[in-house]
Amino acid sequence: MSLRSQLLKGILDGCVLAIIEKQEVYGYELSKKLQQEGLRDVSEGTIYPVLLRLQKNKWIVGKMRPSETGPNRKYYSLTDEGVKALNEIRNEWELLSKPISQILRRE
Repeated sequence: MSLRSQLLKGILDGCVLAIIEKQEVYGYELSKKLQQEGLRDVSEGTIYPVLLRLQKNKWIVGKMRPSETGPNRKYYSLTDEGVKALNEIRNEWELLSKPISQILRRE
């Protein structure tokens, strides 16, 4: 596993929750949105285990809906617990990212 993958793994749950917070999405659409935001390493194969884990934690729920272009799709939305978890992740990220950036900065 590359260094980039290891670093991303630690924050991917928060990124996924933040995307889902903005709008309900299905798995493939979610991976595309993350890629559009610059996380090009995030494939569908990475996303589905994350979605399963988030469902187990009761942070998201999935509901099947018909698709205009093929089979039904499972759309994911945040639960109340997911909103709380996302807020915690955001707070922790703020607390960690600033000092880490300061430490790693070349000066």
